[in-house]
Amino acid sequence: MKKIIILLILCISFGSCNSSKGIKTRKSKTSKTSNTYSAPSKKIESIIDYAQTFEGTRYKYGGTTKRGMDCSGLVVVAFQKENIKLPRTTSDLKNIGDWIDVKKVKEGDLLFFATKKNNRKVNHVGIVTKSRPGFVEFIHSTSSKGVITSNLSERYWYSAYVQARRIM
Repeated sequence: MKKIIILLILCISFGSCNSSKGIKTRKSKTSKTSNTYSAPSKKIESIIDYAQTFEGTRYKYGGTTKRGMDCSGLVVVAFQKENIKLPRTTSDLKNIGDWIDVKKVKEGDLLFFATKKNNRKVNHVGIVTKSRPGFVEFIHSTSSKGVITSNLSERYWYSAYVQARRIM
């Protein structure tokens, strides 16, 4: 009987050590994540807000107005609102700013995609509108639905993703 009680006490003490370690690890991970987030600047908020005014605008190749908009046109016009001049084409946009890891994207960053089958050449761009760990939302102009907001975790966009770049 004494052996069973001693064995039971040992099991409980070892079990409690493991659970407290797990709690400490979770707390430290949470605090690290919350400390790295910073709110977007007023310029970035203005860029995103202006881009969102085009939501629902139909797609038009080369378009830069409410009458029709393509993906790079949306980016150029939105940044132009804050007097930031950018190249007009997606192929030129993919070379400006700094490359960043997708896990570190923030509001206002650009996401680049390759949407043609069996081709990894960048041909599409969008602006990040919301970002938090595991969640990235972006606004862009698609040939099928016009200017819309999508989530990077959607299967289509996740598999087409190529790179992210930071302009500001």
